[in-house]
Amino acid sequence: MTPGRPCQACRPFTFLEPAVSLPPPITVSSRDLARLEALLDSPALRHLPAAEALAAELERASVVEPADMPADVVTMNSTVTCVDELSGETHRITLVYPHDADVLQHKVSVLAPVGSALLGLSVGQSIDWTAPGGRALRVRVTGISYQPEAAGHPQR
Repeated sequence: MTPGRPCQACRPFTFLEPAVSLPPPITVSSRDLARLEALLDSPALRHLPAAEALAAELERASVVEPADMPADVVTMNSTVTCVDELSGETHRITLVYPHDADVLQHKVSVLAPVGSALLGLSVGQSIDWTAPGGRALRVRVTGISYQPEAAGHPQR
């Protein structure tokens, strides 16, 4: 030990940021879960990477009845505003089932990477995701202007 210098054991710890952040908790309605599981059971989708990513998200979700869904959670057919925190780009999209997807109307499929990422997030939550081509995204939900459950239309 050198006088005036702290010993090795006394030096402050250096904390490194994790290479991958843990995904935030998500909530899915029992109705959305049943419909999405039926969709994922389709032989045409079963082994696609997008379907596997969505299945992984559903496995970690807390499930609630539609009537108990908090109004600040992204559910199927919700219209949300989100920001890519890495690029600063803001988007307003509606999260839909694949057959309803329409880029011109900003209707994004739940099988699209950003769709799977947004499902079940609450306003203020962020999630790291990889876009097609490998581009990193950090998407944060900034608002929900329409949620079927909150509007009394949970069957949508």
